[in-house]
Amino acid sequence: QVQLVESGGGLVQAGGSLRLSCAASGLRTFSSVSMAWFRRVPGKEREFVAQIWGSGSHTYYVDSVKGRFTISRDNAKNEVYLQMNSLKPEDTAVYYCAADPASIGKFDYWGQGTQVTVSS
Repeated sequence: QVQLVESGGGLVQAGGSLRLSCAASGLRTFSSVSMAWFRRVPGKEREFVAQIWGSGSHTYYVDSVKGRFTISRDNAKNEVYLQMNSLKPEDTAVYYCAADPASIGKFDYWGQGTQVTVSS
């Protein structure tokens, strides 16, 4: 059974930083699985934030976080991270970790989410 467990959310002032972690279990070969972070604000559609290939060789970001957020992974630990710097109030959301086992842009597995709140 695949499980994704996020941690690291919290309350931070604008301009501050947080590091989210996602621990994965049950994936056959974690290093071949594309991983991503999404976020959702109540009343809005879920938004893609960042993605990283299984090897870590390629990363992608939504324009609004480029230069501020960094996605990374540790395949030895089966973990993926999202370093968030220069946080803005508009980054406030529930952040979800997701796994795309076939690396075809289809995210079959999701974590329960972690709340990030940025105060102005």
